Amino acid sequence: MNTQIRRVLGLVSAPGSERLGLQAVRLAIALVFLWIGALKFAPYEADSITPFVANSPVMSFFHAHPDEYKAHLTHEGELKPAERAWQEQNRTYAFSNGLGTVEIAIGLLTLAGVVSRRWGLAGATLAFLTPIVTLSFLATTPEAWVPALGDGQHGFPFLSGAGRLVLKDVVLLAGAWLVLVDSARAVLEARAAPEDLTVKHAQHPVLGSR
Repeated sequence: MNTQIRRVLGLVSAPGSERLGLQAVRLAIALVFLWIGALKFAPYEADSITPFVANSPVMSFFHAHPDEYKAHLTHEGELKPAERAWQEQNRTYAFSNGLGTVEIAIGLLTLAGVVSRRWGLAGATLAFLTPIVTLSFLATTPEAWVPALGDGQHGFPFLSGAGRLVLKDVVLLAGAWLVLVDSARAVLEARAAPEDLTVKHAQHPVLGSR
């Protein structure tokens, strides 16, 4: 193998490189939650998640009229005051604001993992659980699949734009798991350190009194 290639591979596979990669994944996850969470306060983003919430058996109760959403959907960048008014009555924006607050909190907790083991563990746990919920939308949301409008490619496995967006959370799920493992290991190591020191002092009382 070429010497230069071996050198590059050695740098990539070094322990420090692995640590850098984990921190990059942590920051990337935090960025996703912070940015998308902030967008939840924008009406167009709140409108776009209406089908997911309305069809979810565990979230639909947040909306006042989950069965009527199809008649009031709009495209991104499109302004229809009448539909915005309906979404307001449907509690779409209230729910989206709450969801955005939760997502921003998860992003901040995940980001805190850079300096705090315990806060980072909490953030990583929530970041791992969240994609599990969103991936369930593939099973509950009809809009996640290409509709039967004449083309032969519709239904499973043909994901719509919304479905493709949801499927990407598989990557978020895997990344959050790596961060969760790293955070759990850091917490256990921090707890083990004082215990090891106590054992050493008990075994060497003279050293412990210095």
